[in-house]
Amino acid sequence: MRKLVLAALVVTLAGCGRGAEEIKALTADESAYQKHLQEQLLDAKPGSVIEIPAGKHRFDRGLTLRVNGVTIRGAGQDKSILSFKGQVAGPEGMLVNASDFTIENLAIEDSKGDGLKINDGENITIRGVRVEWTGGSQTTNGAYGIYPVKTRNVLIEDSIAIGASDAGIYVGQSNTVIVRRNRAELNVAGIEIENTINADVYENTATKNTGGILVFNMPNLSQPGHSTRVYKNHAVANNTGNFAAKGAAVASVPAGSGIVINSNPLVEIFDNDIADNKTANLIISSYFSTGYMNKYGVAENYDPYPKGIFIYDNRFSGGGDSPDGLDLKTLKTAMFGITGHFPNILWDGYVDTKTLVNGLPPAEQRICIRNGDTGILNVDGPNKYDKPSTDMAPFQCELTKLPAVTLPAKA
Repeated sequence: MRKLVLAALVVTLAGCGRGAEEIKALTADESAYQKHLQEQLLDAKPGSVIEIPAGKHRFDRGLTLRVNGVTIRGAGQDKSILSFKGQVAGPEGMLVNASDFTIENLAIEDSKGDGLKINDGENITIRGVRVEWTGGSQTTNGAYGIYPVKTRNVLIEDSIAIGASDAGIYVGQSNTVIVRRNRAELNVAGIEIENTINADVYENTATKNTGGILVFNMPNLSQPGHSTRVYKNHAVANNTGNFAAKGAAVASVPAGSGIVINSNPLVEIFDNDIADNKTANLIISSYFSTGYMNKYGVAENYDPYPKGIFIYDNRFSGGGDSPDGLDLKTLKTAMFGITGHFPNILWDGYVDTKTLVNGLPPAEQRICIRNGDTGILNVDGPNKYDKPSTDMAPFQCELTKLPAVTLPAKA
């Protein structure tokens, strides 16, 4: 699969970017409201509720909140719109460095960088928030739409993310997370759980992204992730060409990927509808198949292999018929014919050989599939696809199921 990702590194430059569009300066009323909201954020105290009235409110600089215990509430994700089209200052639309934070029922549009970033907080609720780049999928869009990082006890629900040049909904280096009933479309990665411990991702719809739902472990970050459950989601027709910036981790995601697990241990994929993703409905890969290896290497304790992956009771259909990248296309045609398609699950074949027992990983580290007649293709990445295999025998096993994630009740 290493060669396959090269095709996905091709950056799709759709449109001419925001720089070509004339942006009008803020009116006096818009400047006055920007100043008013900035003062509300600056003067907020624990327990403050900041109401965003209905209307489209334009800003030319980012907003920042640094006080714990604040709620920001709009009249609805299509009614209270914070528009950053023409933003000249601040890397994000809204940056929050605070705990016990709730944001709900509003939209953030066309920020210069990330839409909503929440850094180093706990007890975070994001509800009914839409983050969107309204010009569609463009490399010049901000990287992340809804972006809690280094957070704890996080709920993201009933929200929408559209057009991010990295991930629409991204949870990174966090602990105890629920992502539910959201919609992500036209992003490179629809929903991404990265280096995060204990995450439940359910009842979301990911469609028209490059990759629908990703569970990744990147090297050289503050914590390795594990224990993610992905269930009751729709990951359908994620076939948008990869438009990530060169060098971004997600630039290695092949277009047409439904769900991707990379280098992450203890992942359960069950009861999902996964369909019509042209490379493969589900991809399992290691660090060695990615395009983000760097000359500085990785931390000594980084585990590059996916381990303890349990796939069961999903509903697969379509997909695998037009993979991204010449090598994958060639492999597909050679094995399954011009009109054929890959099995629903693609695995790069890299395994930690130091741990093998009688040719198999220890029981708790295996990839186990209990999904009817769903098949898997081991592309034999370590040997450059020399002996790809559809043998299901190594995957006929079961793993102990993970517990549900529970967030602490709010006072």
